[in-house]
Amino acid sequence: MDATVTGGHVEKQQPCKGCNDQYDVKISEAKMARLVELASRSRPVVQDAEYERRLSICSDCPGVQYGTTCRYCGCLVQVRAKLVESTCPFPYEPRWT
Repeated sequence: MDATVTGGHVEKQQPCKGCNDQYDVKISEAKMARLVELASRSRPVVQDAEYERRLSICSDCPGVQYGTTCRYCGCLVQVRAKLVESTCPFPYEPRWT
């Protein structure tokens, strides 16, 4: 934990959720598959080839955290990549063009 000085007071900062054992930010493959399946039930999905293309682009993106989470929108990239209506949230120039 780090400390900062604010207005003459020393304040302890909480570690990020990824660094804190209290939070489980990593998602198992089985749980991710279940989340993708649940999200896909009521919404149109892309074909498998497009899904794989989108995931490949995301895997090379500097905004993907923990292999699952987009830092630009907070979504699970595997779920976002599967849905037809989703777009890439990369700032200024979406990568799924």
